[in-house]
Amino acid sequence: MSTEKSSAQDAMESGGPHSTTPRADLAPRGAVESNVAFDCGWGRLLFGQTFADASDLADCLRAEGPGRRDIAFYILDPHVVLAAAPQELFLDPSHTYRLNLKTYEPASTAPRGFHIRRLESLQDAEEINRIYAARRMVTVAPNFFWEHRDSDAITYLVAVDDKTNTIVGTVTGVDHNAAFGDPEKGSSLWCLAVDTQSTLPGIGEALVRSLSEHFKERDCTYMDLSVLHDNEMAIALYEKLGFIRWATFTVKRKNVINEQLFTETSDEYDALNPYARIIVDEAHRRGITAEIIDAEGGFFRLSYGGRSVACRESLTALTTAIAMSICDDKRVTRRIVKTAGVKVPEQITVDEEDTARAFLGRYGSVVVKPARGEQGRGIAVGLTNWDDTRVAIDYARTLSNEVILEEFVEGVDLRIIVINYRVVAAAIRKPATIIGNGKSTVRELIERQTKRRLAATGGESAIPMDAETERCLAVAGYGYDDIPETDASIAVRKTANLHTGGTIHDVTGILHRALIDAAVSAAKAIEIPVTGIDFIVKTPTEPTYWFIEANERPGLANHEPQPTAARFIDLLFPQTVPATVRKALQM
Repeated sequence: MSTEKSSAQDAMESGGPHSTTPRADLAPRGAVESNVAFDCGWGRLLFGQTFADASDLADCLRAEGPGRRDIAFYILDPHVVLAAAPQELFLDPSHTYRLNLKTYEPASTAPRGFHIRRLESLQDAEEINRIYAARRMVTVAPNFFWEHRDSDAITYLVAVDDKTNTIVGTVTGVDHNAAFGDPEKGSSLWCLAVDTQSTLPGIGEALVRSLSEHFKERDCTYMDLSVLHDNEMAIALYEKLGFIRWATFTVKRKNVINEQLFTETSDEYDALNPYARIIVDEAHRRGITAEIIDAEGGFFRLSYGGRSVACRESLTALTTAIAMSICDDKRVTRRIVKTAGVKVPEQITVDEEDTARAFLGRYGSVVVKPARGEQGRGIAVGLTNWDDTRVAIDYARTLSNEVILEEFVEGVDLRIIVINYRVVAAAIRKPATIIGNGKSTVRELIERQTKRRLAATGGESAIPMDAETERCLAVAGYGYDDIPETDASIAVRKTANLHTGGTIHDVTGILHRALIDAAVSAAKAIEIPVTGIDFIVKTPTEPTYWFIEANERPGLANHEPQPTAARFIDLLFPQTVPATVRKALQM
């Protein structure tokens, strides 16, 4: 549920405890413990009200460990703390919100499609870290989660998909009384994060409510959180649940993790899409200069040590015009990779109606696609009658002069990222799906799902309400104005493209060797150093596949937390590769 700017533990829907208890300097009189720095695994929470001296608090923040993110909160006089180390500390641009647990009323209905429970295993810990990494949050050693699973001071909750049994969200809570003997009996919410690829509605709200009810049962008086000031979606959720603004501040240390919070970015940088920004960010981390040429188009130039490379997102001058031409025409791509021994489905170019009809009759189910095009536009999948096929052909012709008819092969979409002829990431792509609630129309459900996908992808994923969506709905027996029954799952697209509302699910670690070899063979046949190879597979753990197409400009941001941007920069500027990574890549 977080946005691009919300890149760490306090961003979007993570929060921190705050207090307005009067005090002489930083802390109220009578605090049970002093100078409390509570370890959360990703960093420490410095309870400002327990520090009697501003310089002590500043020194504690300055002692932050590498790769960690400490947060000092309950700060009423931040200017005093900042003055103690003005070059190293900054004022966090977040608002504090508080929920009065004495008056809070639990939800009247239980969530649908998922349930909330406590952390139960090391596998749960790994799944939480997967979600953290995808949200660009600081991950936690799995053993830390496990060792603190029964702690009174820190609570981990996860949301679990009822159908797949996978974790689709998480939240962490801290009981202040258990942590340091807080006389106010407060609590706080941290690290609220929802899987970017989950289509289930209400996960974030359910996690917040569950944590609120947990602390209410423990007789806590309030629950606090911190949210970036411009995160309108998160703020709307919190205010809906009864949170109110609370006047207090948070101070952090200037580090790489927090960099976007205390440095000014240019208008050009802010206009970059996620696919360009992930590369520019990685370049900046290595001291590589990034000159933005055209932000709207995703064009930039990277320079380091006398070497300069122009890029359009993941497309660079290293990809030749010949390789681009091969990828541009799906028919040529198919012929080239077939020659290299890669398995492909049957295909024809639509020229005469009789030929197209005969092809449909031969295979029973076909795919229509423009010979040239990207982002899934104009592709219709699983057509079984001529009327639908003809309509799809006519629409595809509005996007490309030549249209392909292809044998439909059963399976799931697999995208494999190949950089420098090595597989870096792989993900199953699933078509856009909505879930009925018995009250909303299909149109309303699509609009809500699109809103969630846009927020999760930085504006890159939306379900179009076009003829193809209407056809898919008709196949399922619905129209835009129908109200699906509760829990009805409806696939509103057949293609699994991210830009048409599809979701992406990482399978890098379980990819069958035959699929790895086939993807590398396809990339080598095209002679393209950076590409996204699309297969249809039965499962990523089995060797059976069919090649569909190669993308010369794959979206690297779609595969976080896999190190796609890092390997991309390795290719462009090998002199910046850390020694440990260089050694591993040579093995």
